[in-house]
Amino acid sequence: MSVSAKRVASLGECMLEMVRRPDGAFTMGFGGDTLNTAVYLARLGAPVDYVTALGDDPNSDAMVAAWSAEGVGTGHVLRVPGRVPGLYMIETDDKGERRFLYWRDAAPARELFVLPQSPALIADLETYDLLYLSGISLAIWGERGREVLFPLLDRLRERGGRVAFDTNWRPRLWPDKETAQRAYDAMFRRADIALPGVEDLRGLYGDTDAAAALARVRAAGVPEIVLKLEQPGCIVATADGFQEEVPCQKVANVVDTTAAGDSFSAGYLAARLQGRGPVEAARAAHRIAAVVIQHRGAIIPREATDAVLAQDVG
Repeated sequence: MSVSAKRVASLGECMLEMVRRPDGAFTMGFGGDTLNTAVYLARLGAPVDYVTALGDDPNSDAMVAAWSAEGVGTGHVLRVPGRVPGLYMIETDDKGERRFLYWRDAAPARELFVLPQSPALIADLETYDLLYLSGISLAIWGERGREVLFPLLDRLRERGGRVAFDTNWRPRLWPDKETAQRAYDAMFRRADIALPGVEDLRGLYGDTDAAAALARVRAAGVPEIVLKLEQPGCIVATADGFQEEVPCQKVANVVDTTAAGDSFSAGYLAARLQGRGPVEAARAAHRIAAVVIQHRGAIIPREATDAVLAQDVG
């Protein structure tokens, strides 16, 4: 898949990932929602940089090297002396559903916008064509970080850049729902492409169904919405009133749903950057997510995604 050469950045946190295997042993990798999206964007041909903060430890070095090997730009990975990245552990049940345990309170990614290196980073981010972030990104940066983020997004959009936002609601990361609602409301007002989930908006706002969730995001003025449904599929809606439900293929062997939504976002954005319409982009997003959930861990083997590329090219 050839994607037009626009500058894309994915912002957030990557942590060390511990996955329990069926035999009880653990394997270590790395993952984080926006990092997962960045990797799959790179595999799908998009020129993407990852923007985060890490420590100066060997695990942080290994992360940056792995991202570079995937084709993800690392020039905006800030390094903080004496610090280490966060850690999370995944346990999955026999249906492929996962449970997460986190150790991330002191992760340097939380301070991305308030470090000594941050002003130069912010100035360069304003020049990108597309910035992508998530509800997890919003949460970990806190009030101080969001006070920097929102004006940055405003300046970016004034210059013609666009913002994509995946809701990824994680209640444990927020002090209370009211704080989260204010942040999400502000983020929706600045989003050009929103990728909300019905379950996310029910948990955060109490929206009872897909119609209520879609109405909420429309009311915020988001021009392009991809609403992820509870049953497999999504609804694509645009500012001109267009709306269509796009079903996804049925997957018989779901192994691990980790990064399903992250890879979906990558598939959608890569297709839109290539110039495909929203419905076709949603179909491409379903294809990559369907492959990802048939493997363990957030970042699946590269050869597993090659078939998706071949299908899209063909």
